[in-house]
Formats: sequence, structure tokens, C-alpha cells
Amino acid sequence: MTAGPKALWPSLLPPDQHGRDSLCAVSAEGVRVRFADGSQLLDGSSGLWNTNLGYGNPVIARAASEALLNASYLSVFRYENSYARRAAEALIEACGPEHYGRVLFSTSGGAANDLVMKVARHYHALRGEPRRKVVVGMRGSYHGLTFGGFALTGEDLGQQVYGVDQRLVRHVAPNRPEELAALLERQGGQVAAVVVEPVLGSGAIPLTEEFVAELLRLRDVHGFLLVADEVATGFGRTGTLFASDRWPARPDLLVSSKGLTNGTSAAAVVLASRQVAEAYDRAGAVLSHGETQAGTPVTCAAIVATLSELRRLDAVGRGRLVAARLDEEFARLTAEHPLVTGTTGTGCFRSVRMCLEDGTPFPQEQVSALVAAVRAAGAIVHPGLNGVQLFPALVYTDAEVTELIACVRAGLDAWAAAAGRHDGGHA
Repeated sequence: MTAGPKALWPSLLPPDQHGRDSLCAVSAEGVRVRFADGSQLLDGSSGLWNTNLGYGNPVIARAASEALLNASYLSVFRYENSYARRAAEALIEACGPEHYGRVLFSTSGGAANDLVMKVARHYHALRGEPRRKVVVGMRGSYHGLTFGGFALTGEDLGQQVYGVDQRLVRHVAPNRPEELAALLERQGGQVAAVVVEPVLGSGAIPLTEEFVAELLRLRDVHGFLLVADEVATGFGRTGTLFASDRWPARPDLLVSSKGLTNGTSAAAVVLASRQVAEAYDRAGAVLSHGETQAGTPVTCAAIVATLSELRRLDAVGRGRLVAARLDEEFARLTAEHPLVTGTTGTGCFRSVRMCLEDGTPFPQEQVSALVAAVRAAGAIVHPGLNGVQLFPALVYTDAEVTELIACVRAGLDAWAAAAGRHDGGHA
């Protein structure tokens, strides 16, 4: 641990953990991260599930470097730049030019969700429905910690402490179509948008086919914009480029961030359908949004290079193979370890659920200790609901999948031993 005052105030880390060299990363390569205490860990979280292609991809690094040398800083704030044009065209082509028409650049998933709320409300005002200002999200969802995204986030993370205004936001339970239908029956004429994560990040809970079908039907009936927040699920994380690619119909707005630049830049985008873009074009309307670092040359060069590398590496296909290996390892872990009750999620977006010997869910207050035990065993994992979450890179090898699950198993056993429990080990 570093002695003396600590200048850095890290995010979501208790003060007594600040300054620890075991939590200070110094370099990363492939799927491993080296820390200031000399340890090197297998990354089972892909950074913040954004380094889908692993660390240090040379093609993406060279593209970013060349953009910095050749263009340094250019904006999309009252101007355009050629890098942003190319990135927008590449994204539209990858995501479906028959449906999507425009790309708006942002700098984070939270900021992009703020932008989505503006676009949706403005869109309905342009169509003569200014009363449509309510935005509906799912309980247990996560849409960022900026004030708009924080309001939309359906998990209690202290919104009231910070005075976040949620008066124009409603939340319903995921995969409960009757609850959404009842809300729309009461307030449908006031709802501007319904925002969903195809797989809820907080619990790795996929939306069911039945819920998605009803969501699409209700959109037709009530006229709201449907938003797919694919900040976490995009760029191959769930087995297709975007999880909403599997839906019977496309969302009106698509949000992407984490895998967008393979984690190399503070970047996000909102893809707008042709229908949404045409409403602005017809009215000659200017959207009141802008971010200094949105759509810069380095960001946009990294986006184009990431899309190219996804194709060259067949990363989406490789991710499906990693997911299949995870299924095998999870089945074995669930059968053999008495603490493990099963898994949720899909593709390379997974949560391992656990319980104690009496069948009660694994205590949430012990999740941090479990994450630390898995770290001590050699792997980085993310806290989850009554367990841990795993987001391996799409380019993991079979051996790395086996190693990751072995670290989870060893961490579980170590936690049980430290807690004085007798439910560790194998069945």
C-alpha cells in the first residue's frame, strides 16, 4: 500500500481500499493485467466488459496513433470531421442501413442515455406531441451514473441522496409484460420512450422472447420510441453483433459504448432509425446536445479499426465458441460445487449465482470478499447479484476458459474456508 496522502479518488471503491498496489494496474496484454504489486491476473471481466478483443490490439492502436498524429483534435460540435463521417458510415453499414439512418456521437454510456432521452422527447415534440416526456426503464437496470442515465437506472444506487430528478421516469419489472401494458394503458399518451437492456447488466438477466414480442406490439399500439441500450451487450458480447439483432423488429434508437473502440477511447454512439432522423430533417430541427470529446479523430479511427478487427478475427463467431465452453464449465461447476446454484446470462455475458448450505442466497455483503478471493486465486471477476459476473474476451482460448472457472472454484473454496463454513470443496 502506498504511504501518505492519496491523490487519486477511484470510482466505487471504499476509502480503505484506496492506494493499494494490488488494485493499481500498470499494464495489460492479451487477456491479462499486471498490477503494481507484481501480480498478473487473468481478466475475466474484459476491463469493464469493453476489451472484447483483448488488450493491446496493434491494428486499433496504430489507427488511433495515426489519427492523433494526423488530426489531433477535430470536433463534431457545429462542424463535421472526415473521421466521424467514416465511422458513422461504417456503423450504419454494420448495423443495418435499411433501418438505421444517422449516428450521434457521445463519450460514455451514461451520457448517451442522457442523449437518448433528449432525442425521444424532442422527436415527439416535432410530431406535435409535446406531452410525451415520460421515459420508462426496467427495475434492476443500469444506464449509467450521469444525472439522466442515473434517473433511468432501475437499481437503487443512491439516486435520492444525490437529488436525481426521476419525476419523468417510470420503472417496471423486466419480463413482466402485463406490468408494462398496465402502465401504458394509464400513461401511454405521455410516454416518449421505453429503454431496455437486452440483457440486464446488474443480474445478467436476458429479456425473454415473449417480453420482447409484447414490447414491439405495445410500441405499435402506443407510439413510443423503443431504445435498446446495448452499451454492455454490443459488439459480439452475446453471440451476435448486437443482442437486438435477434429481435423480430429493430429498436428506434440503439446505444453502444463499451466494445465500440475495444476500450481504447471514451466513446459512445446512438444510432437513430431513418424514421427518427427524418422527423428532424423535415422540421430542420437542431438537437441541443454536444460534447467536446465526442466524435474526435482518435475515437472514430478506433471505431473503424475495431469493426475491421471484429471481422478479420471472426470475433463474434469465436465468442460463440467461448460461450459454448463456458456452458460446459458452468454445468460441471454447478454439479460439483455445493455453493453454486446455476448461472444466468448469455454468450460471454454471465452471472454465477450461489447459495449457502441452508439454501439461502449468497449474502450480498460477502460478494466483495468473494471477488477478492477469486483475485487471490488468479482472476479478475466482477461483483454480481448473490455471486460473481464473468465477461471473458471473445478471443479467449479453451485453456483460458478452463483457467477462469478454476479460479472461480478456488476462490469459492477459499472464501468458505475463511468464513469457517463447511460447504466449500467438491460434491
